[in-house]
Amino acid sequence: MTNSNNTPETTTPVETEARGFALYVGVDEATAAEAGVSLSELVTALRKTVAELIPAAAAETYAAVALAPKGIGGKPIDVVRTALRDPRALDKLTAAKEVHDPLDTPKGIVVDPSRKKVFADGENADLTYKEFELLQYLIEHEGSTISRREIIDVIWNEGDGEIPNDRTIDVHIRRLRAKIAGYEDIIRTVRGGGYRFDKHPEVIYEI
Repeated sequence: MTNSNNTPETTTPVETEARGFALYVGVDEATAAEAGVSLSELVTALRKTVAELIPAAAAETYAAVALAPKGIGGKPIDVVRTALRDPRALDKLTAAKEVHDPLDTPKGIVVDPSRKKVFADGENADLTYKEFELLQYLIEHEGSTISRREIIDVIWNEGDGEIPNDRTIDVHIRRLRAKIAGYEDIIRTVRGGGYRFDKHPEVIYEI
C-alpha cells in the first residue's frame, strides 16, 4: 500500500490483550465416575474455584457439557472441541471431510442459548424466536410433561399481541419438528398432557 507520495505505508500491528480463556476437558462420564465425581459436579467445582479466586468474574463464566451418541468413538477432547464449535477443531473437521465419507460427519442437534440458535447436523435450523423459546423451555424441564396452557403462560405475554390457544401451540410444535427433520422425536407428545423432552444422546445443550 502507498500514500499520495508513492511511498510505502506501514501497517501498525493491532495491540491485543487477553480477555479470558477457554478450557476444554476431555473426559467421559465413565472416567469421571471412576474418580468418584460426575461431569456436572466437576463443572460446578471449576466454576466455584473461579468465583473464589476472582469473585467479580463469577457472573462472566460460561460452561457447556458436550453430549455425543454412545459408541461414536474418537477422543473425548476432540468430541468436546468439535461439539462446542472450537474454530481449530472445525477447521480440522472440514479438512477431514475432503478425504472421508460425508457420513463420518458428527450428527445431532446443538442448542445455543446465547445466540438463540439451533443447529441440526451442523446446519442452522432457522427457528423463529418463539420456536427457540419453546424448545429451550422443554429441554430445561427435561422429563417433565409441559401442558399447552403452561407453554402459553410462559412463552407468550400480553405484549405479543394475540395470545395463542392450544391449537396454535400444536402448530408451533409441528413447524418446530419440521425444521429439525430427522430428530422430531426429541419432542414427545403426551396424550392429554402436553409435550415432553426426554434426555437424548444426540442433543447438545450449551449451558
